[in-house]
Amino acid sequence: MSFLGRGSAPAAGGINQERVDMATQELDMITDIFNRLVSSCHAKCISPRYAEGDLNKGESVCIDRCVAKFFEVNKKVGEKMQSVGAAAGGNPGGFSL
Repeated sequence: MSFLGRGSAPAAGGINQERVDMATQELDMITDIFNRLVSSCHAKCISPRYAEGDLNKGESVCIDRCVAKFFEVNKKVGEKMQSVGAAAGGNPGGFSL
């Protein structure tokens, strides 16, 4: 089975639009995470005054740690949201207002 539905029963136009929409939404989420990661770690680890063309050792170590922490927190938040959603009986998003 193909990612865009080529192995399953295709829609009238030959493309599974639901899968394309899901892939687009996932790409948007990944792009947002990447942009937040770059913005956050850049602000924390790199001086606004660029003295060299390459990262120095301190900046590289800081960025490595920042990225690791960012993904660890992102993972924990995702796990917590899933457990809250499961406890709420499958309520999408896991929250009720």
